[in-house]
Amino acid sequence: MQPIELKAAQFSNYPPEARKLAEHYTGTLAQLPPSFVPSLLREVIEYDYKFPVERRAVEKELETITALSSLDRTEWFDGFTKIKLSQQLLDYDWVNSPGQFVEQLSAHLWATHQLDAFRAAATSYANRLAATNPPEPPPVPRLGISVIGQGVTTYNDPLFRKLRPHGVHFTQVNPEGAMQTMLAVVAERAKTHAIPYGHWYVDGGAEAEYDPALTGVSYRALEPARAALTAKMRTEIERPGMGPEALRTLMARMKPQDIGLASTANGSADPVMARFQLKILTEASGTQIFATTFAQWTAREALRRAQPATLLVRFAPRQKQKPMNEMISASANSPELDPVGSLVDADFGSYYNFLNQQRLPGADRSSFVAWFEGHNQAVAIGPKWQPNTQSSAPTEFKTLLS
Repeated sequence: MQPIELKAAQFSNYPPEARKLAEHYTGTLAQLPPSFVPSLLREVIEYDYKFPVERRAVEKELETITALSSLDRTEWFDGFTKIKLSQQLLDYDWVNSPGQFVEQLSAHLWATHQLDAFRAAATSYANRLAATNPPEPPPVPRLGISVIGQGVTTYNDPLFRKLRPHGVHFTQVNPEGAMQTMLAVVAERAKTHAIPYGHWYVDGGAEAEYDPALTGVSYRALEPARAALTAKMRTEIERPGMGPEALRTLMARMKPQDIGLASTANGSADPVMARFQLKILTEASGTQIFATTFAQWTAREALRRAQPATLLVRFAPRQKQKPMNEMISASANSPELDPVGSLVDADFGSYYNFLNQQRLPGADRSSFVAWFEGHNQAVAIGPKWQPNTQSSAPTEFKTLLS
């Protein structure tokens, strides 16, 4: 089917809000090239499960395309129009399965040597869209916090080597009550600047008690869902002919209720968070079995998708590495932990959190703090902190967050 043949009734299988959106813009979608429109529908069909900032982005994109003149639309999508699709792709049900269509399109572009042309068209389109709809800075300067090294009593190698050039390395921070101080500060920010999904607490272990004003995700709370997922993975791996690509396809098609997330969404009837948690566990490598990977990937996706004003990430010890089949086996209920190895992982993870935060609008006003849990070392980055400096003065933790 060609996009010009689109009818509003063909979106009847979409979730309620996505269906309304698609039906409203059916006329616009019908004027777009077949190599492009499924990529846009991939975002539209997930509209009900997107965070507010993502919803606004989809709405603005559709509004922008609709407002283009005929000449501008031709210019914007000229590169996509030149992409040649196979009859098999055109016959595919790209309206109801746009994600699967895009996967097959990638293989087709590679096989037909059109990948460079498609990339050029996509880059040109993205640049035009960004120029028309510049990103909005957050209503309050962002604050990112990473806590690393839980369970490590002594560690003599240098920490925060990647972060130190960007801020002040503190060596005499008072660790007493630091975690409670952080939770209180982020809770106060959430109450003062109420933003839906705007203030997060991610824990790679068992979460500390936190204010309900925060959006919370933890490795321990998702243990039942992780167990259900690994059980399904074991069952599929044992089937003859099941390879990694087939397993990935199976996981991509899962729904929250398949692993026990839909009814309560980890403590709240929130379909957006249920879908977010499902994607964390099914679209990343290692989030099901490694606590550090879970924390880092959850933070990455929260920043990329929800773009929160506040993000507190606490890393916890992961299990020691073993053969994959052994780690997901039914007997792996009490894995041996690796606190020191987890500290090294989290040290890099905190740097990645900083980089991902700095990619967001308002980076020049953002602040970032990383702390070695239970110890005196921390790094503070932001407009008030001199880059590449060190302080050995006794410092209260709240000073770093001011």
